[in-house]
Amino acid sequence: MKYRKFAEMGTLVSEIGLGTWQLGGTEWGAIPETEALATLQAAADAGVTFIDTADIYGQGRSELLIGKFLRLQSDPSRFFVATKLGRSSDPGWPANFESNSVRLHTERSLKRLGVESIDLSQTHCIPPEFMQQESFWDSLRQLKREGKIKAFGASVESVEEALQCLHVDGLSSLQIIFNVFRQKPIDELFEKARTKNVSIIIRLPLASGLLGGKMSNESQFAAEDHRNFNRDGQAFNVGETFAGLPFSRGLELVEKLREFVPSGWSTADWALRWCLDFPEVTTVIPGASRPEQAKCNSRASELMPLASDTHIAIAKFYQDCVSEHIRGKY
Repeated sequence: MKYRKFAEMGTLVSEIGLGTWQLGGTEWGAIPETEALATLQAAADAGVTFIDTADIYGQGRSELLIGKFLRLQSDPSRFFVATKLGRSSDPGWPANFESNSVRLHTERSLKRLGVESIDLSQTHCIPPEFMQQESFWDSLRQLKREGKIKAFGASVESVEEALQCLHVDGLSSLQIIFNVFRQKPIDELFEKARTKNVSIIIRLPLASGLLGGKMSNESQFAAEDHRNFNRDGQAFNVGETFAGLPFSRGLELVEKLREFVPSGWSTADWALRWCLDFPEVTTVIPGASRPEQAKCNSRASELMPLASDTHIAIAKFYQDCVSEHIRGKY
């Protein structure tokens, strides 16, 4: 595993991290606690130190599991834990963005994680109008001064929202959807974030598993799995499911992409390596629901960068075959 510096903190974090939306046990199907803890341990054994979660993943279950995992470690300080706030139903929007609610949600996350300070607290895809309120960001700045959080960032749904957040004083990171199906950040965001020393955290690098290359039209998903109930954005931003592509179209595109995958690599290896080839990217956080998935995801860090002509071909493929099919905020 290779490591990259996180923003102005200078902390080294694994360039392949672990997203733990799956471990909440909702929106992805049920995962037993033993399997969730084994998945976290497999990631750690592979060198992963960056763990991303949120207070609403399983209504706190993901954070609780991470807290339990950390207590089992001989050196929990080697892990960098990022969580998110803003989408809790208690008290809900718009009260979530008031100073007392930001503090309450932070205190609850601290308790569930079992830590004295959160490494990174991120806004969780909140409405743009609240991103413009300086009082909201002041709440996070105050928590940082008190030592309850070490840094704060924003998880956003679109490049436009990311650019808006770049103007926030003290912002350490931006988390955004980025993969071979959603390449817009390359030209519109990456250089601006680098100039401001803002770290880029990549979510959905495998497009909800599409770029794992193992799905087909016969693939079945549990009723509570968002890949079943949110294919057209029925529950939340459609971009969070299969990168905003219609499932059947996504399958067709994956088949066309196989010609770019080097011999001996999996499609997932290739898709993750493509993300890592951009130096502005600090860490990529594929999810995993089984230990073997976490272990396999880490392999991309050890692979050689893709050739420049491959990157040119993938950029052309995106423009010619993908961009017109993207739905949702982008």
